[in-house]
Amino acid sequence: MKKINIEKYLRFGEKILIISGLSFFSGIFGTQSMGIVLSEGLITFIRFSLWGIFTFLVFLFWQDAIAIINRNKALFILTAIAYFSFLWSDFPDYTFLNSRDILMMTNFGLYFAIRFSLKEQIKIITYTLLIGMFLSLVFVYAFPGIGRHWVDHPGAWKGVYGHKNYLGSMMVLSSLAFLSLAKDTLLLYRISGLFLSLVFMIFSTSRTSLVLSFILILIIMFYKKFRWRGKVSVIYIDIGILLLGCVSLLVFTYWVELITGLGRDPTITGRTIIWNVAVTRFMEKPFLGYGRGAFWAPKSNYAVEASQAIGTGWVPPHGHNGFIDTALDVGLIGLALVLFCYFMTFAKALKLGYASKKPEDIWPLIYLIFLAINNVTESCLLYLPNLYWVLFITISFTINKKKPITNHRGHKQQEERRYIICN
Repeated sequence: MKKINIEKYLRFGEKILIISGLSFFSGIFGTQSMGIVLSEGLITFIRFSLWGIFTFLVFLFWQDAIAIINRNKALFILTAIAYFSFLWSDFPDYTFLNSRDILMMTNFGLYFAIRFSLKEQIKIITYTLLIGMFLSLVFVYAFPGIGRHWVDHPGAWKGVYGHKNYLGSMMVLSSLAFLSLAKDTLLLYRISGLFLSLVFMIFSTSRTSLVLSFILILIIMFYKKFRWRGKVSVIYIDIGILLLGCVSLLVFTYWVELITGLGRDPTITGRTIIWNVAVTRFMEKPFLGYGRGAFWAPKSNYAVEASQAIGTGWVPPHGHNGFIDTALDVGLIGLALVLFCYFMTFAKALKLGYASKKPEDIWPLIYLIFLAINNVTESCLLYLPNLYWVLFITISFTINKKKPITNHRGHKQQEERRYIICN
């Protein structure tokens, strides 16, 4: 009995650690959120404590880690390129200092995938984002100078995520996670979580998030209604949905600007200008890029050039497009690896989603679609430590795990369920 209790407490402790890590990667300790009220020393302590703990835990399960690495070689080659990019970076000290984030995210993703099933992962993600909602509500009313915008977007909620668009994006992720919870999860919990996600999304006034949420919910309904199995047409339909979703985000979010140029900016709030500068400069170093984060580093001439092109005095912290920023960081080689890993994972997630009627088995597919669409107008791949990349590598690792064989007397003698059929 004591042994059972100890294992139960250890498992609970594991979940607390994972929630702490996910909260950190979601950005709640950023310089524009809780980092304002917490000391820099405390945040640094949290960062290195999490890194050290998860590195140690991965070593404890080194056999599982090596098995996952063997099945995800391209992803680890990409990680190595991003980490060692300080060798050719225009700002080697800055890139080297921030390269630790790559290792931290990889270690965390490895442990999360090793120790928790897909069903458990989704539930933990909902707990994490619910905590984020609670803290955001506290900051909106108790610390309105931090929890709300006042100058650029008066009254818009940003909570503990530093910007209204990040709060909105997290709430899109939250809504998808609640929709993907297993059927045995309390119905009231699923409905309440989805409702709160939409409420926070509305108060963030993030138009992109509202449009993205609408598109993705429609896609989930489509998948649940139509499940063609074993047909090649499924692949073409899903790739079409992926591309259509990316285009739809731009069209529905910026339709006024795209058609008339009225109300806001026909350059999509300066994004196309930034993209033009970034792509032009990318052609100067196309193969390995400028090093992770170097192009938009503080005092970077390239960031200043983009700022001057926009003409507002604002210096962009990133390129507002995850794929362009990845190319700037690690060049065509790195971008090709990202796309290869993405589409390989997408194909496996597609097989998993169509081979099951469980809502949690659609989570990898719908998250990958969200990731691709979200990176059309934001940078959510290798940029800083972030939750999006962590969840991507966690999903990639998870759907490559082989499920153990289980025997059932009087039923099937052997049933081996794999998350990857095409392994």
